[in-house]
This record gives sequence, C-alpha cells and structure tokens, in this order.
Amino acid sequence: MWGGDGGQVTVTTPCPTVPQAKTEEQIAAEEAWYETDKVWLVHRDGFSLGSQLRLEEGSPLPEGKVKVKLDHDGTVLEVEEDDVEKANPPSCDRAEDLASLLYLNESSVLHTLRQRYGGNLLHTYAGPTMVIINPLSSPSMYSEKVMHMFKGCRREDTSPHIYAVAQAAYRSMLMNRQDQAIVLLGASGSGKTTNCQHLVQYLATIAGSTGKVFSAEKWQALYTILEAFGNSSTGMNGNATRFSQIISLDFDQAGQVASASVQTLLLEKLRVAKRPANEATFNIFYYLLACSDSALTELHFNHLAENNVFGIAPLSKPEEKQKATQQFNKLQAAMKVMGISGDEQKAFWLILGAIYHLGAAGATKEPLADGAAGRKQFARHEWAQKAAYLLGCSLEELSSSIFKHQPKGTLQRSTSFRQGPDEPPLGDGPKLTALECLEGMAAGLYSELFTLLISLLNRALKSSQHSVCSVTVVDTPGAQNPELAGQSRGATFEELCHNYAQERLQLLFHQRTFARELERYKEENIELALADAEPGSSDSVAAVDQSSHQVRSLARTDEARGLLWLLEEEALQPGGNEDTLLERLFSYYGPQEGGKKGHNPLLPSDKPRHFLLGHSSGTNWVEYDATGWLNHVKHNPASQNASVLLQESQKKVISSLFAGRGGSALVLSGSVAGLEGGSQLALRRATSMRKTFTTGVAAVKKKSLCIQIKLQVDALIDSIKKSKLHFVHCFLPKAAGGGGDPRALPCRRVSGSELELPAEHCEAGLMQLDVPLLRAQLRGSRLLDALRMYRQGYPDHMVFAEFRRRFDVLAPHLTKKHGRNYIVVDEKRAVEELLESLDLEKSSYHMGLSRVFFRAGSLARLEEQRDAQTSRNITLFQAACRGFLARQQFKKRKIQDLAIRCVQKNIKKNKGVKGWPWWKLFTTVRPLIEVQLTEDQIRGKDEEIQQLKSKLEKVEKERNELRLNSDRLESRITELTSELTDERNTGESASQLLDAETAERLRAEKEMKDLQAKYDALKKQMESMEMEVMEARLIRAAELNGELDDDDSGGEWRLKYERAVREIDFTKKRLQQELEDKLEVEQQGKRQLERRLTDLQADSEESQRALQQLKKKCQRLAAELQDTKLHLEGQQGRNHDLEKKQRRFDSELSQAHEEAQRERLQREKLSREKDVLVAEVFGLKQLLEDKDLDIAGLTQKAEALEAELQDLSSQESKDEASLAKMKKQLRDLEAKVKDQEEELDEQAGTIQMLEQAKLRLEMEMERLRQTHAKEVESRDEEVEEIRQSCQKKLKQMEVQLEEEYEDKQKVLREKRELESKLSAVSEQANQRDFETEKRLRRDLKRTKALLADAQIMLDHLKNNAPSKREITQLKNQLEESEFTCAAAVKARKSMEVEIEDLHLQIDDLAKAKAALEEQLSRLQREKNEVQSRLEEDQEDMNELMKKHKAAVAQASRDLAQMNDLQAQLEDVNKEKQELQEKLQGLQSQLEFLEQSMVDKSLVSRQEAKIRELETRLEFERTQVKRLESLATRLKENMEKLTEERDQRAAAENREKEQNKRLQRQLRDVKEEMGELAKKEAEASRKKHELEMDLESLEAANQSLQSDLKLAFKRIGDLQAAIEDEMESDSNEDLINSDGDSDVDSELEERVDGVKSWLSKNKGSSKALSDDGSLKSSRWVQGRLAEDGVGCARGCLRCGEGTHGMWHWGCLCVWPGKG
Repeated sequence: MWGGDGGQVTVTTPCPTVPQAKTEEQIAAEEAWYETDKVWLVHRDGFSLGSQLRLEEGSPLPEGKVKVKLDHDGTVLEVEEDDVEKANPPSCDRAEDLASLLYLNESSVLHTLRQRYGGNLLHTYAGPTMVIINPLSSPSMYSEKVMHMFKGCRREDTSPHIYAVAQAAYRSMLMNRQDQAIVLLGASGSGKTTNCQHLVQYLATIAGSTGKVFSAEKWQALYTILEAFGNSSTGMNGNATRFSQIISLDFDQAGQVASASVQTLLLEKLRVAKRPANEATFNIFYYLLACSDSALTELHFNHLAENNVFGIAPLSKPEEKQKATQQFNKLQAAMKVMGISGDEQKAFWLILGAIYHLGAAGATKEPLADGAAGRKQFARHEWAQKAAYLLGCSLEELSSSIFKHQPKGTLQRSTSFRQGPDEPPLGDGPKLTALECLEGMAAGLYSELFTLLISLLNRALKSSQHSVCSVTVVDTPGAQNPELAGQSRGATFEELCHNYAQERLQLLFHQRTFARELERYKEENIELALADAEPGSSDSVAAVDQSSHQVRSLARTDEARGLLWLLEEEALQPGGNEDTLLERLFSYYGPQEGGKKGHNPLLPSDKPRHFLLGHSSGTNWVEYDATGWLNHVKHNPASQNASVLLQESQKKVISSLFAGRGGSALVLSGSVAGLEGGSQLALRRATSMRKTFTTGVAAVKKKSLCIQIKLQVDALIDSIKKSKLHFVHCFLPKAAGGGGDPRALPCRRVSGSELELPAEHCEAGLMQLDVPLLRAQLRGSRLLDALRMYRQGYPDHMVFAEFRRRFDVLAPHLTKKHGRNYIVVDEKRAVEELLESLDLEKSSYHMGLSRVFFRAGSLARLEEQRDAQTSRNITLFQAACRGFLARQQFKKRKIQDLAIRCVQKNIKKNKGVKGWPWWKLFTTVRPLIEVQLTEDQIRGKDEEIQQLKSKLEKVEKERNELRLNSDRLESRITELTSELTDERNTGESASQLLDAETAERLRAEKEMKDLQAKYDALKKQMESMEMEVMEARLIRAAELNGELDDDDSGGEWRLKYERAVREIDFTKKRLQQELEDKLEVEQQGKRQLERRLTDLQADSEESQRALQQLKKKCQRLAAELQDTKLHLEGQQGRNHDLEKKQRRFDSELSQAHEEAQRERLQREKLSREKDVLVAEVFGLKQLLEDKDLDIAGLTQKAEALEAELQDLSSQESKDEASLAKMKKQLRDLEAKVKDQEEELDEQAGTIQMLEQAKLRLEMEMERLRQTHAKEVESRDEEVEEIRQSCQKKLKQMEVQLEEEYEDKQKVLREKRELESKLSAVSEQANQRDFETEKRLRRDLKRTKALLADAQIMLDHLKNNAPSKREITQLKNQLEESEFTCAAAVKARKSMEVEIEDLHLQIDDLAKAKAALEEQLSRLQREKNEVQSRLEEDQEDMNELMKKHKAAVAQASRDLAQMNDLQAQLEDVNKEKQELQEKLQGLQSQLEFLEQSMVDKSLVSRQEAKIRELETRLEFERTQVKRLESLATRLKENMEKLTEERDQRAAAENREKEQNKRLQRQLRDVKEEMGELAKKEAEASRKKHELEMDLESLEAANQSLQSDLKLAFKRIGDLQAAIEDEMESDSNEDLINSDGDSDVDSELEERVDGVKSWLSKNKGSSKALSDDGSLKSSRWVQGRLAEDGVGCARGCLRCGEGTHGMWHWGCLCVWPGKG
C-alpha cells in the first residue's frame, strides 16, 4: 500500500496480505452505519454526506422527494430523489479497487479517489484498468527499489501502481506469448507522457536486454530528445507533447528486450511558424538560442533579429537561459548516447538555424509602378541569405523553392501532418500569400527534420535478433479545451485532430470493456441483468470522420458526411468557404429545432465561424474556430519542395542524410514516421500500417490531406487492435492553465534521473480536487459502465480443454479414476465434474457453450491453489530424486570401498616386491618407453588438431559468407514481400472501386434509358395536345366568323351569349363566396388543431421528461439492485466457505465423539480389569501373610533344630557312614534354603510390581476421567476459542510482517554498504593487478638480462676452466628467475580459475535466487499454516500439562507408598540375613557333628523334617508361578498403556521439533537471501566488468584477425630480416633490450645451452632447471608475442603457428591476446 502525507510516500511490499478479521468495534460501527442509511447528496460543487430520513406517518412527501439530514451541520433538506446516491461504509474510503465498493455510483467513486489522493495514493484499480490522478509534483514512489518490489508479482498480489500495469503486461506476455499494448487516456496535462516514461523504464530495467540494445539509459536519452523536438508549452500544460507516439519493445524467447522502435503520428509541424496566442514553439529553438557554444557560431546567432514572423524569440530571464543551456548540454549527451554523430548533430542545428533565419527574413510582395502587388519575395534579404547559407543553397534557389510553384523534375514530396505525398493539386494551384508560402517551407523543413530524427533513433534501437512478442505503449496528446485554461479563443484544427484521436481511443476502450463482453455473452448464451447502457458509437466521432459512399464524387450531395470529408469537398469546389462548410455540417449534425447538448453532437456559437462540438459523450464541449481551415487542407508547394532542397544541398552533412529518402517507403502519409526496424515484429507493424493506407477508400483518398488525419488514427488503432489491451486513465485534478509568456522556459516533466530524489512537501492546496471537473472526466471515460460489466459479468474465461488441462491437478482423484492421458469425449461434462470436485460456489462461475466463465477473483484463487499443489508435487518429486541420488551415491561409495580395498591389497603386494632388483629395473625402464610413446601421440594429435583447425577456419569462412548471403536475401525477400503486398492491396482496392463504378455506370445507363423513354412519351403526348388545341382554335374561329356572317340570327345568338356570360359571372361569384366560407372554416379548424397540437406537444414533452426521470430512477434502482445482488452473492460465497468450515468442524466433532466413545468403552474395560486386579492383589496379600506365618514357623523349627543340634553335640560317638549321609543331607538342605530365599525375593518383587501397577491403573483411571470432563467442557467453548485464537493469530502475523519488513530494510541497507565495500575492493584489486603486471614485466626484463649474462659466462667458461663458485652463483640466479616465472604463471592461472568460478557463481546465484524466492514464498505459507497448528497444539499442550501435573502428584503419592514397601522389604531382608546366620551356625554344628558320631535316630528324624520342608517348598513354588502369570498379564496391560502415553508424547515432541525446524529454515532462508543479494551484487559487478573486457577482446580479436591475413604474406621477408638482425646484435644490446624491439632467435638457443649444461650437474636440480627454463622461455616468448614478435617454434602450449609467427588463437601465456 502507498501512503503518506505532504508528498512523503510510504512503500510496503506488494505481496499478498493476510485478510484481517473484523473486530467487534468495527462490526458495531458498520451495523450503525447501515442503520443510519448514509447517502451522498449531489450538488453543483460536488457532494455531501448525509442521512436519509424515514417517512413518518401522517407527513407524506411529494412524489420524487426525500428528506436528507446533512452530517456537517445537521441541516434537513427536502431534495429530489435523483440527487441522492447510496454511500459506502468508511472501510471503503481508501479501497484499492473501485470494483470492490459496496455501492458503485459516481459520488462513491469520486469520494474514494479523493480520499486516496488526499493520502498521496495516486493510483487506483478500476477492475481491469488503472486510474491515475496527476499529483502535479514529483513524488518519490518511482525508483529502482520500488521496481524490484513489483518484479515477478501477480496483479492480485500488488498494490495499485503504474509499475503494476507494466508488470501485468509483461507477465501476460511471458505466460501467453501474446502481444500486449498499454494505452494511456486523459486530458492534456494529466500525466500521460510521464506515466509512459515510467512504464518503459520499468520494462527496460526489469526485463533487461540482450547485447545492450535497449536500456534505461537509452530510454532516458530517447525521452530527452523527443521532449526537446516534440514538446512545447500550451495553455493547459507547460510541457505538452505535440505528436502521437507508439513505443514498441520486442522481446525474445527469454523475456529480454531484443529490439525497440518508435513510430510518430500527427506532428504539429505548423507550430514552428504559426500557433495560438500566448503559446510557445518547440523547446529545441529555445535551447538552441540560449546556447553559447563556440561550435555553433556558424549558425549566425551572434546578432538576433528584432522581429521574427514565426514568433521565435530568445528567453529573457537569466535563470531561464541557464536552464535552457543545461537542457541543451543534456540533449547533446543524449544524442551521443543514441549514436548520433557530431556531423549529424551539426546538420540538425543548421536546419533549425535556417528555420529561424527564414522567420527573421519574412515575406512580402514587391509593389509595381502602378501600385499593384507584384511577385513574392523576402522582406529582409540579408536574413534570407543566412538561411540559404545554412541550407547549402543559393538565395535564388531558396526563393524559387518557396515562392515559385514549379517543382523540379526530381521533386520528391515529403509527407506531413497536412500534406500529400505525390501529386500537385488539381487546376492551376491555390492562391497562396507570400507569408503562407514561407510558413509552408518552414513546416516542411521541420517535418523532414523530425522524420530524420525518428529514423536515427530507430537506427540505434533496432537489432536483427529473433523476437517472439512485443509490448506497445501508446501515448497521444491529451484532450484540448482552451476554456479550461481560461482562454477565450476558439480551438484550432490541430486541437480538433488530437481530440479526435482521443475520442477514437476512448471508443476503443468502451468497445473492448463493454460492447465486446456483451457480444461474447450473447454468443455463449449467458444472460446478464444489465441496465440499458448508452450505445458504443460516438456522435462526435461521426461528425468528424463519417465517410461518404461516393468515394470519387466531388459534388455536393445530401448524404451525411463528416467534417474531414466536407473540408475536402469545400476546398475543391469553386467559391467554397468556411461559412458554407459550417452550414452543411449543421445541416447533418446540428440541432434542427432548438436542440440541446445532450441530443446533438454539434451546436452553433455566438461568434462568427465558431461552433461547439461535444466530446467525451457530451461532457466536454469545445468551441472551435473554423477560420482559415480550408487553407490547412490545400497543397502547399513550398512545403513539398523542402525535401528536394535538403537533398540537393551543397553541404555534405545535410545532403548525405537526406539523399535517397525521397523515394523510400519510410513515410507513408501524413506524419507517420519511424517505420524502420530490423526485427520481424517491426516489419509486421510497418506492413499493417501500409495496408491501412493502401486498401479500400484509403487507396483513393490517401492523397487527400484532410483524410490523412483519419487514416493515421486508423493505422494507430489497427496496430494495437490485435494485442491484449491494458488501459490507463489519467485524470486532471483541477483546471489550472499552464500558459503565460510564450518565451518562458516550459516546466519539464520528472525525468528518470530525478526520480530517485526525495519528494518536496506539496503546498496546502496542491492535493485538492476539482470535483465537478473530475466528475466530468469520469463520465466522459465511461468507466462506470466498464466497472459494472466487470462486477456483474464474468471477466475471466477459459476454453473447456485448456481449463481442464490446467486445473486437473487440483482433483487428483479424477486423474486416478480416468488416467492421466484418457480421451475426453465431452469436454463440458469433464469441466463440470472438475468444478464439482473443486467445491466452488455456484454463482462464481458459469458454463458457456465453448468456455467456462468466472467471476472476478475466482480464477486467481484457483491459480493460487494450483501453485500450492504444484509446489507440493514438486517437493515430493525432489524428495524422490534426492532419495535416488542418495542410493546412487551409496552404491558409488560401496564401489569406492571395494576399490580402496583392492588398492590396499596391491600396495601390500607392492611392498613385497619393492626390493626385488628386476622390479626396480622394470619401474625404471617403463616410463622411458611411455615418454617416447606419449611424444609420438602428442605429435600425431597436434597434426590432427592443425588439420581440424584449418578445416574449421575454412568452414567458418564459408558459414559467414552464407550467413551474409542469407541475410541479404532475407532482407530482399522482405522488401519484395512488402512491395508485393502493397501492389496486391492497391490492385484489390482498384478492382473493388472499378466494380463499384461499373455497377454505378450500368445503373445510371438504365435510369437514363427509362428517363429517355418517359421523355419520348411526354413529347408525343405534348404534340398531340398541341394539334388538338390548334384544331379547337380553328373551329372556334370558324364559328365566330359564321356568326358574324349570319345577319338573321345574330341578335338571338348575341342575347344567348350575354345571358351565358351573366350566368357565368354569377356562378363565379357564388363559387368564390362558397370557397371563402370553406376557407374560413378550414382556417378555424387549423387554428384549433394547432392549439391542440401545441397542447399535445407540451404533454409529450412533459411525459418525455417524466419518462427520462423514471428511466434515470429505474437505472439507479437497477444499479443499486445489482450492487445488492453482488453483495448478496458475496455473502453467499462467505456463507459457502463457512458451511465448508462447519462441515469440516462437524466431521472433526463426530470423530471426537467417536474417540470419546472408544475411551469410555476402554475405561469400562479398564475398570473391570481393575476389579480383577484388586481381587488378585487381595489374594496375593493373603498369600503374603501366609508366607510370613510360614517363615515364622520355619524360624521356630530352626530354633528347635538348633536345640536338637546342641543336644546332639553332647554325643561323642557316631558312625562315619551316617556322618557322610548327614553331610549330603546338609548340602541338600542348604541348596533348598537358597532356592527358597530366591523365591521369596522374586515374590517380594512381584508384589511390589503389582502394587505399582495397581497405583498406575488408579492414576490412569483418574486421568482419563479428568480428561473426558475437560474435553466435554472444551467442546462446548470451542467456537469462542477459535475466534479468539484467530484474532491472536492475526495480531501475531501483523507483528511478524512488520518485523520481516524491518529485517528486509536492514538487509537492503547492508547490501548497499557491501556494494560500496565491494567497489572499493575491486578498485584495489585492479590497482593490485596493474602493480603485479608491472612487477612481472620487471622480472621478465631481469630474467632476460640474467639469461644473456649466463650465456656470456658459459661462452667464457668454454674457453677457460669454470669455477664452481661462479657455476653455483649462475645456478642460483637461474633458479630465482625460474621461481619468479613459475609464480607469475601460477598467478595468471589462478586469475583465470577465479574468472571461471565467478561465471559459475553468477549462474548459480541466479538459479539459487529464483529457487530461494520460490522457497521463501512457500515457507511463508507453510509458516502461516504451522503457526496456526502450533497455536492449536499449544492449547492442547496446556491441557496435557494440567494432566501431567495431576499425574506427577499421583506419582509422588505412589513414591511414598513405594518407600513404605521398600522399608518393609528391607525388614524382610534383615530377617533373611538373620536366618542365614542361623543356618551358618547350624552348618558349623553339623560339621562338628560330622566329625563326631551321630545317633541314627536323630538323623532319621532330621530327614523326615527335611522331607516335610521340601513338600512345603513345592507348594510355595506352585503359588509363586500362579502369581507370576498374573503379574505378567498385568505387566502387558501396563506396557500397552505406557506405549500409548509415549506415542502421544512423541507426537507432541515431533510437532514441536517440526515447528522449531521450520523456524530455523525460515531464518536460514532469510540469511541465505541476504547473502545471495550480496553475492548477486558482487557477481553483477564482476559480470559487468568481464562483459566490458569481453567486448574489448572481441574488438581486438577482429582487428588482429585482419592484421593476421596481411602478416602471413610478409612472413618470409620478416623472418629473414629478423635473423640478420639477430646475428648482428651484441650482448650489450641484448641486456639493455626492454622487450619492445625485435629479438633474435639466438636467445632460445642460449636458453637451451644453459639447460643442457645444468642438466649435467644433479638429477634433482635437472628437473627444476628444465621446468623453470621452459617456463622462462614461455614467459619470454609470451612477452615477444605481446610486442608483435614472431616465435620461432610456434605456440608453446598448443603448438600452433607457422613461419615463426605467434599463434593468435592461443591464450596460454597472455590473457586477453588472441
């Protein structure tokens, strides 16, 4: 969630939060809220919260009126029912999703937006779309840290943010492999371009790019350039974008950016020369005029003109100039980042300077002698001369291109916002003034410049890598209305075009989110109870672009056409003007008789040539000024000549950029630029746009300048229609004009480099909202219709087969039932069975004809369950894999153990033959043989490697040639395909038009034949009637002549004639009187009918108003009813969940009852066993008492025997035989006594165990009784305890989440500190590497000097007898040098190993990080589950502790009893010892008697007593065996009870250990995440350094390969020259040599001489010397190779290289050389 005050923003992790249970206070507050019936009272300034009062009996209100009591002052008002809307509870004030509101109406939505905006929460979800209110400041919620918080998250798990939209589009693209498009809608100044910047920056940062094709730095540079060349200050925005742009990012298979492109449309190029008052031109002119760079003195800006007809003037304030200078420097740096060279930048500055000087030159007509106006020319020729110089042409050529409309033969017309591409207009050409010609040239130059700029930007972003799908961001200028900015002027034609583009995008939003969903529901036979929504078509769009069916007709017809078509007709008709244009437009779309705004899209204005057009469904009425609009659609030859002027420029920096662009197909029509691109998706987009301009009506009207506006918007819509659309609505918080001084530096948007700065505190009024303005924007966006469709419909849907394949993992029993790969005959039935097994609420899904539909959020919950199940399955699979690997490892260990034993055995054998002379001989000879064999093998392998390398180079060369040929052919095929497609489309459109014209011609011919036949018939009829008239005249004349001739009857006929005339006059008068009477009657009836008609019209209007009110009321009630239904469905869903929980609780309760029943039965069984045991114990006690009595009797008998022995001792003579017999009997008696003692001990132990068993049974019975009582009580209070435990859990989870967030912040701080430390360590390491290299170079020089000195000494010693001291000194020096070389080689190898380890660590870290993130989320969920189980176990543990305390008390009592029994046992033992002492005395007496003579009678008596004792002893044994069997049974019962108790204790211990283990794992995972973050930072830094080194090495490798080809040609000559030079060098030159000059081949021979001489001294020193010398020679040769000197024997490691040259492909000595 985002929160904060005063611009400070609090950011938390956008991860799923645990839903918190409502407290009793919250529930009570909501109930009180519902009881008071809170409503919103809508008024002119906004809305107010109040309570709707219930009607009292006896005080009725008029119909349609309600009483509302306002909360802020308690006023009671009687208001219209339509002005009241339901209010939501306070918990919805800052809801993150508007679709989650309980009552969905305008006031509730506005209240939620206002509350969130007041808390600096700018972003809000509106179902599938996003609503953003421009903060008018720079909040700190946009940073790279926040970006990484949204990385990898789903939309359901994130808070509303613009990064969430980008993440949702990116995730959808990766999941579905479908193109995505993000469309930003809103008024000018609402922050669309800023949000577009954040979107692209997020994608560039999170996704990354292959080969640095596109990065955040490049995007920032691209945005800076487009802002400078395409933005300006307007009345509504201080930095408004004046062109539409489509930013496309193409992604590869791995989800990285493979290439990017930018397309622009609808550029306001005429803003350079003409614009509304108090508005500025493009920003680049102010940057350029404020720059004081000495390199720009060529632009002649030293002296600026006082007057400029284009209105371009430098900034006046010093601080503004300083800011503009800084922006120009930033612009130059950005152009450098985008690969625009200095010469290309110079061409831009030259053309911009020329445009400025053209404005300073002005234009006029030269007066003639008779006072008439003459030819057109420049007003100030000195400024025109400067412009011609900057453009690289002469003044005459410039003047001819501007004022003389005779295009050259090579003229290639550019296309722009109001300009056709090919042909001049019909007739002799338009009558243009000199100033209009000059403005056309300036506009044409800027259009060509902007098109070139887009081409160069796409050049830096394109790539030939394979791309799979793309993400497109569409940013267009916002809706313009000068009235909102406080301006009294009318809107211009350019603002009409931008408003039209916004209307089309808004219409696309309504079609996608409302109309298309309705159509899908109708196709799937799904009924929705939706209120009648407004139609999807927009009258304002039709008023602008409604096309005519007569495409080629130029005549004025009565068919309704849009403004663009009427403009074309009026421009081509002689005498056409703006008045006739508006007259025709109002005849089609204007009000007929006093229409209102809500009924017609067009209204007249009080000002001349002004009209009102209702945009955004009539919520935004814009007044347009049509003056001069016909000039906009006329061809301007000067604008068309601009491209030729640039192509034929004498300045190479200009002509080289524009040469060949005139005939290219980069610009189709209007300002459509940026159709370049090397990727397949870019070519596909270009083909789509070309098709828009070459099919249907566009093929005929593409040369029409006003129809180009419609075609460009059509191309924009068509390019994103096939993608999955994500809409972002940007709202303006208040109407604040950004106008002012046009020369003032415009306020810049927040750039990416400034995003990380802390936000400043906003002003007090900055976070306020203009509620009426926001309400108008909300209505115009038609967002509520989309929200109602989202809430009441089924926005998520999947095809049956796809749903079954994706979610059958949630129903494993179905998979086991049918098998994994079973064939489904009826997919719909299979899905229904799957949904039934998932136990979803019936209202949360609906089965269509071909797919299953889900309510909002249902599919997301299923996805969560699927993820959890998949995690469990993967965990089990991992466990199985690890078990398999462990078993394999165990087998391997067994094999290793066997191998070790075999080796030990062989070693023992080896010790036996170690001293054998033949064995010594064998071990000495065998390595020599192997060395020879190894050398032969190495030689053969080297030859094979050389052959394979030559073959590889040949194949590589052929492959490169084939690749170049294939690329060239593919590009050619692509071009031919696009041309063929264009030609085919043109042919198809031409054939369609030809067919239409043929049909029209045939119809016209048929009509003409019919008319000709009618004409002939009428002509014949007219001739016959003329003949009849002539005959009648002749007859009349003959009759009159006959009357005059007849004198006799003349009077009679005259009288008849006069009478007939009088009768005729009388009849005429009578008929006239009757006619007048009838006319008067008809007039009276007409007046009555008119009065009646007026009354009926009034009644009709009143009924219409009543109908509208009823319709509104019906819609409002229907909306409230739908909201109530949705709320009811939500309650039903919650009830369904509660029912599932209740069913689960009931099952658990039944199990508990069954357990209690089993325990009761077991308790009864134990009580019965207890009774049996008590009886047995009582019997044992009786037996024990009997034994005690028997012991007492035996004691008495022993005393009697002792007395008898004493008596016998007095006898002195006994027989020896009887004495022996007595001894034997005595021994038998002693054995029997010992057996009896042992049996007594066993009986005592058995008795003690039985007593303990009895006590334990009693204790267990008491414990079971208490447990049962407590369980019965706990079951009664379980519901209350569950609620309390849930509250405790939620509080604990909140505390844990806060602690985890603090830990994460701490880890991030430590990560930054470690990154700084790592950077310092890396710098030290680099410095240390440099010092090591210098030291090694010095050692190399010293080694070479020592080798040379050693060679000199050897030469001297060959002539003279060598001294041992000198030999020893040389040997020591040589060993030192060898050790130094060996250390250097080892250091180098260790560095290479470290580099490889770093690569492996980077890969491992990336994999481990992903795995740990998944593991962390899984452990978090497991932690929550374990926490809940732990709390439940804690409660059970408390109960067990209580039971344990009772058991301890019982055990203490048992111990006391055991102590008593122990004391009794000790007494018995003492008595036993006393008996043993007595027996010993008797034994001594018996021995004495044996020595003397004993009476036989006494012996027989003793034997009888002994037999009696034996019989008693046998009886005692039988009793002991019976007691032992009984004790055994008791032991078994006690052991069973003890095992059950131990199992319960062990289960509790396992739960505790599992909890502790999970907590330890969570802590370990956190620590591992911290360590991984540190390692990742270090690895990414090292990876970046290694990539930079790799790039430099690749560049060096390419250059060296080219040098190698030339070097092979000169090998022979170089070798000969080097050998001559080596022979002539002296020893002093060899010592002083630093390795930079050529070294002769004698150095290696001298080294070999030193090696051979030293090898004769000692065997041990021989190996060391050979190895060191070899390493030294390798070091020397590596140094020589670095300096470019050839090696005589090729490479030291791989053996490559010929003719004494170093093998460049080997890296054995010097890393980085290839």
